[in-house]
Amino acid sequence: MKTITLSLLLILSSGSMLTAQSNNIEITRKNSTAFNRDAVFENGIVHLNANANDGILWINNLDFKNGTIELDIKGKNAQGQSFVGMAFHGIDNQMYDVVYFRPFNFKNPERKMHAIQYVSLPKHDWSTLRHAFPGKYENQMQPVPENEEDWFHTKIEVQHPHIKVYVNGSNSPALEIDLISETKHGKVGLWVGNGSEGWFRNLKIEQ
Repeated sequence: MKTITLSLLLILSSGSMLTAQSNNIEITRKNSTAFNRDAVFENGIVHLNANANDGILWINNLDFKNGTIELDIKGKNAQGQSFVGMAFHGIDNQMYDVVYFRPFNFKNPERKMHAIQYVSLPKHDWSTLRHAFPGKYENQMQPVPENEEDWFHTKIEVQHPHIKVYVNGSNSPALEIDLISETKHGKVGLWVGNGSEGWFRNLKIEQ
C-alpha cells in the first residue's frame, strides 16, 4: 500500500496523477481547486467559509479508489448550519459520494441519530435516503466528543461498495454501509454543506 500523509501537507504532483514518488507540497491554491467556497490555508489548517449551497476543496491530481481517508474536522454547534465532511469518488462538482457530520446533533438526545450521514449526490441526498431508508445511512457519533465545537478525528475505510466510518480512535465503526453509487474511483475533497463553514487538518490517505 502507498501512503499519502497531509498535515495538510499533501503528497501531490503538480502535473500528473498522484504516485508514491510524488513530492511533499504544502496545500495551496496551486494544488487544490475550490468550488463555491473561499479557502484559507494557515498553520496546517484549511478553513472553508460559509456560503449558500454545498462547497468543496478538491485535491488536484489525486484519484482515489479503495483505501483509507483520515483527517481532523471541526464544525460549529449551530443547528442546521454546520455540515462538514469528506467527498470522494468525485466525477465533477455535482456528482460524488460524501460522508459528513452534523456537530449540532452530536449530543442532542432527540437528534443524535442524525450525527453522521452518507449521501451520494446528486440523486441521493439526505432527505431522499432518510425517507426511503430510515436510519440506514446515518447514525450517532461513537464516541461522542466532549464539545460539539471541538476537533474530532475520523477514519473512512473504503472497499467498494463497503465503507466503515470510525470516530476518535474507536475500534468500532460509527457507520457501516454499502455505497449506493457504482462509481469506483474519482476525486477527493474537503466538503461543507449549505450555509456551512468548516476547518480541516491532518489529512492522511492510504490506498
